[in-house]
Order: sequence, then C-alpha cells, then structure tokens
Amino acid sequence: MSAMSNYLEQKLLDYLFNDQAFTQPQTFVSLYTSNPDEDDTGVEVTGGSYAREEVHENAGASPYWNLAVTEGGGGYLVDNQSDITFTEATASWGVVSHFGIHDAATVGNLLIFGALTSSKTVDSGDTFKFPTGDLDIIFK
Repeated sequence: MSAMSNYLEQKLLDYLFNDQAFTQPQTFVSLYTSNPDEDDTGVEVTGGSYAREEVHENAGASPYWNLAVTEGGGGYLVDNQSDITFTEATASWGVVSHFGIHDAATVGNLLIFGALTSSKTVDSGDTFKFPTGDLDIIFK
C-alpha cells in the first residue's frame, strides 16, 4: 500500500477546502534504501548512474500511469502502463526497499511513497525495473 507525504496531504487539503491553487505535477519515480516516511527522511539511492525516472500522465509519452480503477480491497488503484526501467547501475545502489514519487527529477517534493513487495540488492551492472502494472499506487 502506498501513502501520501505530508507535503501532498497539505496541498490537497488546501486545494479542496481553501481554494488554493495546486498544479498537477510531473511525476518521477525514486528508489530508497530506507523508508522515506511522510516527511521524506529516508535514504534515496545516489551515485552509480542513479537517476529518478519520469512517468507521464495517462496517454502521454511512455511510460505513463493508467487511469484509476477500483481495487479489489475496496480502494482505488493507479499503476504503470509499461515498464519503468532505471539506468544500469555503474556502482552498487545497495538494498532497495522503498519507492517514492517526486514532483521533480532532482530535489523537489515527495508526493507518494511505499515499500517494495520484496527488497532488491542492486549491484553494478544491474538494471532495476518495475514491470508493467507492478508499481501500484493504492488509496483506501
């Protein structure tokens, strides 16, 4: 299951209840070796050719997000329409345990985060990938 960051919670509440503008952000998937938590205090992967991967709005350039659908557990689900493939690691990235979705390719704000189903050690020469439909953003 995924969760919203403190930043996104505040922006959405102000947008819904206080008529504060909130522009749809670009989305970039990030990888973490620890839980980023709501305040983005986790350890994001760095070095070894790591870079966040952009995922576009529905029907944009590939990869893009599918439209939200009802999820079997009573919530709503958005997932990736095609593979999200990171650049090949040129050094160890460590044990990747969490993902994040940011509004910028570098720095920016954490929007959504969650734990991977299983952690993955990424060594030099490895390519980390979320296969089509495997990066699930679920709200209940």
